[in-house]
Amino acid sequence: MGKEKEDFTKRLERHHDELRWLYMELYGNGSMFAELCDQMGRFYRERREALRERDARREADPGWYRKNDMLGMMFYIDNFAGHLKGVEEKLEYIERCSVNYIHLMPFLDTVEGRSDGGYAVKDFRKVQEKLGSMEDLESLTEACHKREINVCMDFVMNHTSEDHEWARRARRGEGEYMSRYFFFDNWEEPSRYERTVPQVFPTTAPGNFTYLADAGHYVMTSFYPYQWDLNYRNPRVFNEMMYNFLYLANRGVDIIRIDAVPYIWKELGTQCRNLPQVHTIVRMMRMISEVVCPSVLLLGEVVMEPEKVAPYFGTVEKPECHMLYNVTTMATTWHTVATRDAGLLKRQLDTVSALPKEYLFLNYLRCHDDIGWGLDYKALAKEGIGERSHKQYLNDYFQGLAGESSSRGELYNADPVTGDARFCGTTASMCGIEKAGFEKDPEAMERALRLDLMLHAYMFMQSGIPVLYSGDEIGQINDYSYKEDPLKAADSRYLHRGKMNWELVENIKKPGTVEAEIFSGLKKLLQIRRSESVFVSHADMRTIETGDRSVLCIGRYYGGETVIGLFNFSEADRQIRLGQGECTELVTGRKIRTEELKLAGYGFYYLKK
Repeated sequence: MGKEKEDFTKRLERHHDELRWLYMELYGNGSMFAELCDQMGRFYRERREALRERDARREADPGWYRKNDMLGMMFYIDNFAGHLKGVEEKLEYIERCSVNYIHLMPFLDTVEGRSDGGYAVKDFRKVQEKLGSMEDLESLTEACHKREINVCMDFVMNHTSEDHEWARRARRGEGEYMSRYFFFDNWEEPSRYERTVPQVFPTTAPGNFTYLADAGHYVMTSFYPYQWDLNYRNPRVFNEMMYNFLYLANRGVDIIRIDAVPYIWKELGTQCRNLPQVHTIVRMMRMISEVVCPSVLLLGEVVMEPEKVAPYFGTVEKPECHMLYNVTTMATTWHTVATRDAGLLKRQLDTVSALPKEYLFLNYLRCHDDIGWGLDYKALAKEGIGERSHKQYLNDYFQGLAGESSSRGELYNADPVTGDARFCGTTASMCGIEKAGFEKDPEAMERALRLDLMLHAYMFMQSGIPVLYSGDEIGQINDYSYKEDPLKAADSRYLHRGKMNWELVENIKKPGTVEAEIFSGLKKLLQIRRSESVFVSHADMRTIETGDRSVLCIGRYYGGETVIGLFNFSEADRQIRLGQGECTELVTGRKIRTEELKLAGYGFYYLKK
């Protein structure tokens, strides 16, 4: 234990003064800080030898996750493989997908019917029984590490389930536990909060408080009535949640996704979003991780445009999250599909590429959640496009009701008063694969496949880590069976959360099938991404003007090498001039002259100079 104790002591000494200063600034409680440090030492001692060795390797190579070999995949355990043991049995398939980072959607203990897809946690140290046990989780992470696959999980910090032990005791009137939430015995103070705090789900869960008739109190519930917001002004809440965090890290988890980060700190008279104390908490969490489990990365769920997301990276000297989601670029991508106009997307990518290269984004086309149309409406207004009418058009387009669309999907949380709504659907269905298959239209299917692969090629061209949603690698379409389940029927997000169809997976071996076309196409793109040095996250990236608003052009530059990506967001062919010269088209390997490039509808090129 001598060397191990020395490692922990050195790490703690490196961070101790700043950690203590921030903790005392927030809480002014020296005994609670001393307890935190003692518990950090305990969790370090309990960390398995294999995990401590992983920590040491990654400390020696701190940029290991910034290379061009990373590919993520997210999935619900039950939909993908039934349970944790089932996921372990599917690791060979995951490797076949070239995936080395899996995001296990929420699997901690919840109450059926009051889980919000797993984001209402009843017990942070227990797996849902239908999915397995903590021992199964450790077995899976150990098996993944042997294959160099990283494991990500959700850590829901903002709230607990109303069925959590703390909440049950608070409901019974135990003051210590009431102080861990926001309890009020009358409406006066909640009403003052409501004046400034926006609603998250104005249609399905209006307001930010729930009245508990049996307890005679109001409790803050920013999301759903069964999700009670935690009070991080109480140091006991921070300490105990950090102990839960370290417990989960010690089960072998590599990446902790912090859910709903901006909401963590509440302050009367504010929007209770993005307050300075949130950054203090995340910075302390980063330091605690670097002391106890330095191989573990923090992924922040911050749903805002990149320039507003950026503060959650912290600074080079005082970093916070290792990675954040590139949410606005995702939404702008689908706007570009619907409008055939890449102008706004070009502007968005220029904004991202102007940020410091230390900032690492996760890029994706679809995920477990809906698409909210959080676009740059100030920029669109200059082109005469109104926010409400454009949101209506986008939702109509992707439902297949406007703009000569082949997309299929459904709305989520539609608000008839504001006209706002979010959209649900899989990548394949939004690209037209569902419609073409239903109508048995081979020409439409070919066009839909081109769009699907073009969008993935464009996503892989962005800086950061690309992430697939399970099923996208075989073109899985919307699953309407959720309507038959009374526990899911009211939530249209289950449309794109269908079970993995393993019968369709067999088709990847059959050339000419939809599954084989997409799977082999993605495989080729990933081979290119991993073999070309320009795809490292810290390479230079900038957009290039093409003279055609339907065509997006991205250049990547590193070590004297250049790769140009051309992406046609129109179904019509386009002629593009990039000046005189010759390039190698990396997908086919053929030489191409750049004076007059013909780009097929929904086609793309990777051109290496």
